[in-house]
Amino acid sequence: MNPKNDNPKLNVDSDIVKRLLSYTNGYQKYIIISLILLIFVVSVDLVRPYIIGIAVDDVISNYDAVIIDEINSNEVITTLIVSDEGNKYYLLDQVDASLYNSNIDQMQVISEDNDTMTVLLGREKIVLRVIEEDELRNYRNNDFSKLTNITLLFLFITIIGIIINYFQMLLLHYTGQKIIYKIRNEIFEHIQGLSVQFFNNQPVGKIVTRVTNDTEALNEMYTSVIVNSVKSVLQLVGIMGMMLMLNWKMALLIFMIIPLIVISAALFRKHSRKVYRDVRTRVAMINAFLSEHISGMRIVQIFAREKIVYNKFKKDNEKLLRANIKQLLIFSIFRPSMYYIYIIGMGITLYFGGNMVLEGIMTIGVLVMFLQYVSNFFDPIQQLSEQFNILQSAMASAEKIFALLDDHSKINDIENAKELEMIEGKIEFRNVWFAYDKENWVLRDVNFIVKPGETVAFVGATGAGKTSILNLITRYYTIQKGEILIDDIPIYRIKKASIRKHIGQMLQDVFVFTGDINSNIRLKDSSITNTEIVEVSKYVNAHNFICKLPNRYEEPTYERGATYSTGQRQLLSFARTLAFKPSVLVLDEATANIDTETEVLIQDALKKIMNGRTTLVVAHRLSTIQHANQIIVLHKGRVREIGNHQELLNKEGLYYNLYQLQYKEAI
Repeated sequence: MNPKNDNPKLNVDSDIVKRLLSYTNGYQKYIIISLILLIFVVSVDLVRPYIIGIAVDDVISNYDAVIIDEINSNEVITTLIVSDEGNKYYLLDQVDASLYNSNIDQMQVISEDNDTMTVLLGREKIVLRVIEEDELRNYRNNDFSKLTNITLLFLFITIIGIIINYFQMLLLHYTGQKIIYKIRNEIFEHIQGLSVQFFNNQPVGKIVTRVTNDTEALNEMYTSVIVNSVKSVLQLVGIMGMMLMLNWKMALLIFMIIPLIVISAALFRKHSRKVYRDVRTRVAMINAFLSEHISGMRIVQIFAREKIVYNKFKKDNEKLLRANIKQLLIFSIFRPSMYYIYIIGMGITLYFGGNMVLEGIMTIGVLVMFLQYVSNFFDPIQQLSEQFNILQSAMASAEKIFALLDDHSKINDIENAKELEMIEGKIEFRNVWFAYDKENWVLRDVNFIVKPGETVAFVGATGAGKTSILNLITRYYTIQKGEILIDDIPIYRIKKASIRKHIGQMLQDVFVFTGDINSNIRLKDSSITNTEIVEVSKYVNAHNFICKLPNRYEEPTYERGATYSTGQRQLLSFARTLAFKPSVLVLDEATANIDTETEVLIQDALKKIMNGRTTLVVAHRLSTIQHANQIIVLHKGRVREIGNHQELLNKEGLYYNLYQLQYKEAI
């Protein structure tokens, strides 16, 4: 099986995105609140580097700050001069302001020793003394206070950002979980309404993958991509705006790397989509294989096919491995490429920014801001790449999910379909034609009438159409031609649930759910009491074997009822059916695989429960249907004979031949 898109019409990303966004209806206010909180979070992220830069320029590196005093109506200036080695500070104390302002740029150092520095300021020689550590601390006492205040402001803003971010993420994940809950319910509800034909054609594991793995991929998209992508975009725009505001020339130099980023992202998008779709398909194949072969493990072991099955699984697993490695390789190329572009950006900032600082065009604090913003500039880009990674997986999963939801094999009720409170049990087929694949007819122009309270049996060779007739009555399939009526009402005018509520089906293959005896009979219908369960169990002779179990009606049951015999499972099926008080009974080979002793018990129960009910029976053993009011003989999809047991024997036709064949085998 080659991986392929389940629905080629869903290739357009915009269509998928629109459908995904439609699930946010009803949750817009939570998303809007989350976006508002997100603006605060982004603002905090943008302000932090700015605060650091201010701290560097106005406080930390502010050794050349000028203190202006007034002595005898003259302005004097006090400031610090750093030594050439940068390890000493000399005090230029109370120098005339006009002398300082007009000559500071041409100040020359004449000599310097451990304690003093002699400088030429204009024509005046000034001897500066080295300032001691304690004096330096006192001199910069205001700067220490400023630094404390800026640090507290930085911490306060950071803590506020963390708190807002916490509530934003909490609200976002809550909204995402509610949306996924809605989607998962929709998928399961849709699956429940699909025709039996769908389940005949689709592996169980593939369907399970749609409800579990694929919806979980969407969960990551709603909680990690939608709002966080907005956050990343806001961060990028905000950082670019801050850099342009600080120094537009430096910003434009850094923006030269943007084309490299766009090209890398475009190449990544082009190659990753196909790989992600391949991965989702391979996962579904693995799940389908596991579901089928774990369920059929007994057959695998009986025929000693373990090695062959293992080799098949190994091949499928290798294909999934290769798909995952392709995905890994694409991402492993994209991430390092973004990192190297980041290094280029930092290099541009350091080189050109450093030159601007040396030329006096830009301060050290602004350079620090640029280095912070360039570093932060690549954080949202990396996040966008990861979010795009999640988005690709989600889009691939969404394609699979929407292909399932767009499956039109679902049999829907028409508008104003009738709800029947009760049915008498008259069933009529009028010129019914039916095919599973719309080409090979299974039923051909079938006509018969079942009167209320009658027992009608269908016999014929395998493939004659017996079971198909029963499936059509309960609307598991839709006929192509003709008409089926219940109590003279066309079944398409009756709600499916209404029909199935009044028809009790007992099949050859009994499914037992995980739980206990009570839950398997009640099937989560709380209106059925424990007393009623015991009564129907006694009625079908199941009570005796249940009472022998250690926990009686609370005895645990497991999937497929592996711990119970075929006869016991069939008795549970009979009890389950009768607990829902059906007006019509359908028995499809219900006693085919039951031992003689159990069949005697069931036949005894059937005589009682069939009384007054319309009963349709499919049985290969003709001895079990001899007392039916009508026996309908089918051959290659057509009704060949209708009559009771004796009438059909007297005709010496198909039924007679079948009876003679079984009679000889019995002898």
